[in-house]
Amino acid sequence: MNAVMDGTLMRSDLKLPGVEKIYRGKVRDVYHLADGRTILVASDRISAFDVVLPRGIPQKGQVLTQLSWHMLQATAHIAPNWAIASPDPNVVIGHTAKTVPVEMVVRGYLAGHAWRQYKAGHRVLCGAAMPEGLKENDRFPQPLITPSTKAEEGHDEDITPDEILSRGVCTKEEWETMCRYALALFAEGTRLAGKQGLILVDTKYEFGRTKEGKILLIDEIHTPDSSRYFYAEGYQERQARNEPQKQLSKEFVREWLIAKDFMGKEGQRVPEMDDAFVRSVTERYTELYERITGQKLVPAPTEDMNARVQRALEQYLS
Repeated sequence: MNAVMDGTLMRSDLKLPGVEKIYRGKVRDVYHLADGRTILVASDRISAFDVVLPRGIPQKGQVLTQLSWHMLQATAHIAPNWAIASPDPNVVIGHTAKTVPVEMVVRGYLAGHAWRQYKAGHRVLCGAAMPEGLKENDRFPQPLITPSTKAEEGHDEDITPDEILSRGVCTKEEWETMCRYALALFAEGTRLAGKQGLILVDTKYEFGRTKEGKILLIDEIHTPDSSRYFYAEGYQERQARNEPQKQLSKEFVREWLIAKDFMGKEGQRVPEMDDAFVRSVTERYTELYERITGQKLVPAPTEDMNARVQRALEQYLS
């Protein structure tokens, strides 16, 4: 195996008591326990355009987990969330909640998918109006909620609030609760990023229902997989000169793939990820963790990571 591939957790295989169901997503392995708790294991898999890329990214799962745990703790006063404990750098344990199959995408700036739609002449995205006269990476007058469907597999799709309600995805009350939480979380995420010299550009939140019908924030929050960040320093100057913004997000992975003629479409082949590119992705993820938290990332042991996770969970669950 290539050296840079050593020390990546591509798939967990945990033997734990009380596991009722296992679900493997693009990046995470999810273990549902009979006692009403869920174990979320972040692998080092990386996806783009809804395709899992062939190579793992060292420390990526640790960064996602530790940054998400940090943010879940920091925003628990804003919206109730699912998290209970993080017994291993790649693991969060929390309350089980049935996913509401819609991603609450909040956009503060005209970037990424919104910009591509805007450039194509569209001024309404997922039912949200985008003002005339904007250029790429301009700030919206106020954050927009542009939801997308949460696909079991394949591509997520844009959807309007009216379609969400007419399809019975959630009730009107649940929709209003998720909107309220999403905007409040985005405001707090913006404040936290600003303290570290970053701009939270856009992000997505996912919510679930408990058995009692309570809406909880679930999954990750404010990570480079779910969010886009710009550097605040020089933002205005770069906009004035029509220069690309310096950013910390997974967008550079998408841009690298697009430059190599891959956008996840049928018949397209994933380009080869060389060692230098894989290393650069690890460095970007590590930098974002350290910038957003103000803490140094201490890499977890990478020898037999599955066994490490198994031991940590056995100890916690006992």
